[in-house]
Amino acid sequence: MTDAHVPPVPEGAENLAKQGIDVLISTLHNSADPASRRYAAYILGNARTPQAIRPLIEALGDMDKSVREQAMLALVATGKAAIEPLADAMKDPKWETRYRAVEALGKLADEKALKPLVQGLQDSRDHVRYMAAKGLTDLGDSTAVDPLIILLKDDNRVVRMMTVRALSAIGGGKVRTALREALAAETDEKVKETINEALK
Repeated sequence: MTDAHVPPVPEGAENLAKQGIDVLISTLHNSADPASRRYAAYILGNARTPQAIRPLIEALGDMDKSVREQAMLALVATGKAAIEPLADAMKDPKWETRYRAVEALGKLADEKALKPLVQGLQDSRDHVRYMAAKGLTDLGDSTAVDPLIILLKDDNRVVRMMTVRALSAIGGGKVRTALREALAAETDEKVKETINEALK
């Protein structure tokens, strides 16, 4: 994790980094202070221990956005061991959990993340569909082309724009044909602009 992702040390939590995994997990689950929960998630990410994965997955649904983000980054820091639990988290009823799970999968950019990312394209929440398309942009796997093409007709224009970028990153004749067809049917100027950029 880079310095940009290091959260400030909360008042009263100066010794948290010296505590064992159990104390950190307890803080992540039970502290009333979001800053302390976020800091605990950060330290757990740096620990890169399998024991921390499940608590961090649960923290993806935390009521505080900054804690959810830090838990996501911590899971990315944990690496490949987090992929399967993150894929399972894609079935969570809370869209916030699914959103952060699919974001982590995209950042891991591992071939094992491909299937859950593709499944994320069909999520009922546009935030999740957007993040799944973004993750596939970095992965650049051609098996994602057909599911992405379907999203060129998504109701949400931001999802459509990210889908265009994902398809452009993968490339190929099928993609160019699909983008030209989407351009002919598209009514939103911003999306048209994105498609034209992709077709250059």
